Amino acid sequence: MSELRVFDEADGAHPRIHTRDFDTIRRELDAVGIRFERWEARQPLAPGASQADILAAYHDSIDRLMKERGFKTADVLGMVPDHPDKASLRKKFLDEHTHSEDEVRFFVEGQGLFSIHKEGRVFHILCEKGDLLSVPHGTPHWFDMGPAPRFTAIRLFTNTEGWVARMTGSDIAASFPRFE
Repeated sequence: MSELRVFDEADGAHPRIHTRDFDTIRRELDAVGIRFERWEARQPLAPGASQADILAAYHDSIDRLMKERGFKTADVLGMVPDHPDKASLRKKFLDEHTHSEDEVRFFVEGQGLFSIHKEGRVFHILCEKGDLLSVPHGTPHWFDMGPAPRFTAIRLFTNTEGWVARMTGSDIAASFPRFE
């Protein structure tokens, strides 16, 4: 179940808000310009579905977002607990960073923890199957896939080069809970 915890940026131990209610999560994130949606697959997906099958299952939602926001491409990224590079890939996004384009992720299966630093607060969003999260370009954030990552996510891009992480140099991420 999706989850939102909102912390003051100086206190990573005591969330001011903690909810699993979808409408509350969407409302809290919308208030700071973060898009959060739920998508339904057009048809059931078989285990091990191909990238083409996954994109076809969510074609309507992908097309809507591409037309609305000008995204040019979509792809599918999968991560499994026995991936040989899981530790280095996890570390790559654990520190606060930004991107020059929106970071848009839809979770087809599995889960991951986004932490967004905005307006003096840190929003921890545990995304799960069916969740779409859009982090606006230039917004400081970090992502934790956990020590045993398992997820399949659709990514949307206007320009894949814009997705390169630009580290902020802040150590704030170390003060907040990880996805364990």
